[in-house]
Amino acid sequence: MSYPKFYDEIETIKVKDALSNILGTFENGEYEFCYMDVVKSAGHSCPAVAGAYVMILEALKALYPDELPVRGNIKVEFKEALEDGVAGVIGNVASHITGATSKSGFKGLNGNFARHSLMFYDVDIDSSGRFTRLDDGKSVDVVYDSSSIMPNPKMKPLMQKVMQGDATPQEFKEFGEIWQDRVERICKNPQEVITIKSV
Repeated sequence: MSYPKFYDEIETIKVKDALSNILGTFENGEYEFCYMDVVKSAGHSCPAVAGAYVMILEALKALYPDELPVRGNIKVEFKEALEDGVAGVIGNVASHITGATSKSGFKGLNGNFARHSLMFYDVDIDSSGRFTRLDDGKSVDVVYDSSSIMPNPKMKPLMQKVMQGDATPQEFKEFGEIWQDRVERICKNPQEVITIKSV
């Protein structure tokens, strides 16, 4: 499998999941997600997928500064409606990592470990997303803004050629490379695209 090598250089997200421990899935319920995991889930790598990943990475660091984040113990809220823009894409990444879902998630075992009813859209918040620990109620608001990391000027004309089927093989390849270049800059410079504040 061939892919941009910077995927392997992005910080991973380690979590603890009591359900996986009880069911004998991972020892001590500890495992980790990498950027490639969410790329495979989404089927592509773009600024929305990258932004969602770094949003969650930084939010979980803020919520759990001295311990592993607990998957299934996090409520996720988004300002955008599910139908708006890339809200669904970002929500899918958040669900993949935190376990939170709206109504479709795991219903639990004997009243424990439920993952449904933990994700909400169209919430009245002044941020891209809000992440809340269920055990202590601690919340952080996260703003994702990638406007400071500009795309290569060649991206738009190349995209038009690719979408119209007029791109040469070299232009087709170049478009993918400059698209992933912006994704790499977003992933490797979270301080430029992410703002976090405690609620």
